[in-house]
Amino acid sequence: MLLDFTTTPPREAYLWMISTILPRPIAWVSTISADGKTNLAPFSFFQGVCANPPTLMFVPVNNRQGQKKDTVLNIEAVPEFVVNLVSYDLGEKMNQTAAMLPHGDSEFEQFGIASAVSTKVRPPRVADAPVSFECSLDRFVHIGEGALAANVVFGRILTVHVRDELLGVDGKPDHAKLDLIGRMGGEEYSTTRDLFTLTRPD
Repeated sequence: MLLDFTTTPPREAYLWMISTILPRPIAWVSTISADGKTNLAPFSFFQGVCANPPTLMFVPVNNRQGQKKDTVLNIEAVPEFVVNLVSYDLGEKMNQTAAMLPHGDSEFEQFGIASAVSTKVRPPRVADAPVSFECSLDRFVHIGEGALAANVVFGRILTVHVRDELLGVDGKPDHAKLDLIGRMGGEEYSTTRDLFTLTRPD
């Protein structure tokens, strides 16, 4: 099969992309509006960028009406956010926060998700998240226009919270204990429990 993405409608291209770029880690992003209303939403176009300076990125695409999501609007107003990672036991709660709530309604309150005060940014973090990255906005990169166009958000990592019980004997995060999930195609997810090792060549 050969797909010509230069002539493929955006919605169809999107479906092919999310069914083949796998697995995708989930950025569960908490933000706050200028008037102090919190928001929490998941995004699976997410990755680390570099360590000098420590930077990550995630991509909220415009909705089907071509409008920016609350996450983007909040970061434009308050240029800070927290990227919370999602463990298996938080999967159901994360999925609930993908619902389209009225602008200004808090997913923390609506779905009973415990929050914790961040140390360097105004948005709260997810209290039970295995890892939370407090970030300041580095820059936006806008790609395309209209429905499913991208608002690439680059964040400078200021502080990282890692739950102590998820560290191994070497003091580093234990993959099995983190038990993170990743997005597959459709409504399917994977976990980080199934591992194998490949030794990198010199």
